[in-house]
Amino acid sequence: MEPGSGGPMSSAEPVSVTRATAAEAVGASSPLYQTMIVTLLSVTFGIVFFDRNALGFLMPFVQPDLRLSDTEVGLLSSALSLTWAGAAFGIGFVSDKTGSRKGVLIVATLAFSACSFLSGIAASFAVLLGARLLMGAAEGGIMPISQAIVASEVRSQHRGLAMGVTQNFGSNLLGSFVAPVVLASFAAAYGWRHAFFLAGVPGFVAALLLWRYLRAPREEPPAAHGPRAAEGLMRAALSERNVVLCALIGILLVSYLVVCWAFMPLYLTKVRQYTPQTEGWLMGTLGISATIGAFVVSGLSDRIGRRPLMIAMPLIGVILPLGALYFVGSVWVLAAIFFVGWGLTGIFPLFMATVPSESVDPHLRATVLGLCMGTGEVLGGVLSPSIAGYAADRVGLQAPLWIMLGLTIVAAVLALGLRETAPRALARAGPARTAVNPARGHRAP
Repeated sequence: MEPGSGGPMSSAEPVSVTRATAAEAVGASSPLYQTMIVTLLSVTFGIVFFDRNALGFLMPFVQPDLRLSDTEVGLLSSALSLTWAGAAFGIGFVSDKTGSRKGVLIVATLAFSACSFLSGIAASFAVLLGARLLMGAAEGGIMPISQAIVASEVRSQHRGLAMGVTQNFGSNLLGSFVAPVVLASFAAAYGWRHAFFLAGVPGFVAALLLWRYLRAPREEPPAAHGPRAAEGLMRAALSERNVVLCALIGILLVSYLVVCWAFMPLYLTKVRQYTPQTEGWLMGTLGISATIGAFVVSGLSDRIGRRPLMIAMPLIGVILPLGALYFVGSVWVLAAIFFVGWGLTGIFPLFMATVPSESVDPHLRATVLGLCMGTGEVLGGVLSPSIAGYAADRVGLQAPLWIMLGLTIVAAVLALGLRETAPRALARAGPARTAVNPARGHRAP
């Protein structure tokens, strides 16, 4: 935060960026360990998305077998998003209160893997719905805890890149690339139930690797003592402008994401008259873009700052719905438009994890990250597809694309209110511009 803009604790004596960074270097983990945990946590979250997306990729096999209606198919998706959102806050809060982030992470990983097996034995809609509700509850807390560990263990100069890779690389590589190919082929050969069993196995392996190689995260020096002090920190964190803005931006851009996934394929095939194969390649371009953005956008935020990218990338995202609506040239050029426009997903780790974690007390990171992720999931992931679907029924399939365009513009406007938190950007700005964190009572490292 800027000087003088902090909460009730901002009167504490600030420390310089240089001194904070030097102190951080003394207790920092080795570069090898930092790389290892980012890789392991990214792969674990990739397995989460592999399991989460499995039902969608297997639905052509599941729906006729269990005789599901389209309404029931939609309920299965919304149910997982709902419990995911609740768990994102609840499990993150538990890990902050107990300090056992490693233990909670391992238990959650084992739980969602077991739920994949439960999906495979479901013989009715009710059982499958219960399995998806439990899976969302198990998976929702994994990313807030993972990002809190990354924020604690990785040097602040590389925090944006590390958080971007943790959240975006494995999830897109495994959830968007590997899952549809492997699961559909396996289901065609052996049945959809065995495909769910296959999806559950990697989670048990990931839990074993986490138990073996992940150290208990190093403790942050306490900023306050006693329940009243903790309550004061929480109030300060929830009143922090960056946290509120990141939660709002999350609602908007998660809505952009799920509306695109739900309605872009229909628009491309029904309105633009592309073949399903061409539509598949165009949508596959989004996965490639998100995987590359995990490195490029997040890494760039460490160098030029979080705020400029948070403003610019939503505006770049405008070209995706506009291209789908109006571009009539080569499909290869349209694929390039999709690739560039979907680059806005590179800022998802910034507003879901990096900026909030750099704006609050370290002891509240998982809680606040869960709040930012959960708010976007429940208000964006659960409600926006229904709203867009209603608009499509009333106006036409172009309505969801116009909704996407409006969401990006509003997100960019909100990002104008963010305060910079990137250590390098703050250091370049000089001591007078160093961010003050109201929850921590000193200038951010």
